[in-house]
Amino acid sequence: MIKVSLISLGCAKNLVDSEIMVGHLRRAGMTVIPEAGEADVVIINTCSFLDSSKEESINAILASHQDRSLRKRRKEQKLIVAGCMAQRYARELPRALPEVDAFIGLDQITRVAPIIEEIFARERGRKDAPGSFVTPRPAYIPDYDTPRFRLTPRHYAYIKIAEGCNHPCSFCIIPRIRGHHRSRTVASVVAEARRLVAEGVRELNLVSQDTTFFGMDTWDGRPGPRAPVDSARGSALTTLLRELQAIEGDFWIRLLYTHPAHWSDELIRTIAGCPKVARYVDMPLQHISDPMLAAMRRETSAARIRDLIARLRAGIPGIALRTTFIVGFPGETGADIDALCEFIRETRFERLGVFRYSQEEGTRAAKMDAQHTAAAKDARWHRVMALQKEIAAGVSRSFVGRTLRVLVDAPGLARGEADAPDIDGRVHVPETLPAGAFAEVKITGCRDYDLLAR
Repeated sequence: MIKVSLISLGCAKNLVDSEIMVGHLRRAGMTVIPEAGEADVVIINTCSFLDSSKEESINAILASHQDRSLRKRRKEQKLIVAGCMAQRYARELPRALPEVDAFIGLDQITRVAPIIEEIFARERGRKDAPGSFVTPRPAYIPDYDTPRFRLTPRHYAYIKIAEGCNHPCSFCIIPRIRGHHRSRTVASVVAEARRLVAEGVRELNLVSQDTTFFGMDTWDGRPGPRAPVDSARGSALTTLLRELQAIEGDFWIRLLYTHPAHWSDELIRTIAGCPKVARYVDMPLQHISDPMLAAMRRETSAARIRDLIARLRAGIPGIALRTTFIVGFPGETGADIDALCEFIRETRFERLGVFRYSQEEGTRAAKMDAQHTAAAKDARWHRVMALQKEIAAGVSRSFVGRTLRVLVDAPGLARGEADAPDIDGRVHVPETLPAGAFAEVKITGCRDYDLLAR
């Protein structure tokens, strides 16, 4: 029996791909184990979004090869590189990393088991070049019955409702890696959600490259020509949320990776009318300066962003807004940073992250003039994060004395509606509360980005 160990890097969307690979490996009769040293095959599911993620992926590949070389018992261990980096550098990697036995792209995650069997079927000692199974222009999207083995705790799960992206953001390489946006049907997502809730899942995290674009590439729920982007075509997401709300059970629904250009009043009303949808919106804004938004090709403006935030907070009482910004983008001026800081100060986002701009080859922004130095990016990053730390402390203090419903992740650790898994803060609770259950706790204090409760 072939033993496989999988290392998953990157975001929650990549984690879903890893879960699908594990599901297919298990269905094929292979054993998936956590110990890479005991495995016949090691799969590294890579990320390639930023320079830092590429570096992490390369380091993981080289470390795995080095470990394999040092273990006499595992000289024949196979190394497979999967995911975004394999897809992005399908031509370059086989020559650059001869240590790797095979590269598989995004369309091959359901074929991982037969690819492994093919690798082992090669004649021993034959000096073949690493096998690349990557195909251009990925088109795969999972369905409700796709074999999958969840790698998250039993009480929460990610549901990938769409794949790919149609946005022209000048800094982003994702559309070239993952292809055009393609939505699942509402029925497919609901069927998967129903099964997960029946298995005991208490939090459904909806993910895609742009969750608010869900259904805009279909006509009446069926795949078809790409539809124009307008609020009427955005009704698929509101339909999905209402059908998820109707599933019996006690659970949260969380929206991750939304885009400010595609919010509608109907979507705001739908969330307000669905109590199972967490009062939490993840909406990367990237900047507030109009020159920067135009250079980034964000399809929105400062005025529209401010108006949307006002409508979200008025229409969904108690909403927690999570966003991210990019600093150090080519041509960004001191005035642009001043405007961003003032916007953050006046808006007081409940959750906020900041990225240093990464000059990604193959993007429009990489060719722009006025690229900033690493030192300049660092200075701007520290300035914005220092400001947000002050704001976050005030937000945390505002919870003291309140009773909060939390989902317990592990003994002593929980999350409220305002905290998504892995990326936001925690609520420290009594260790007697059972993991995977909801609880009502009283907030007694705070520490940095975390809350203390009893």
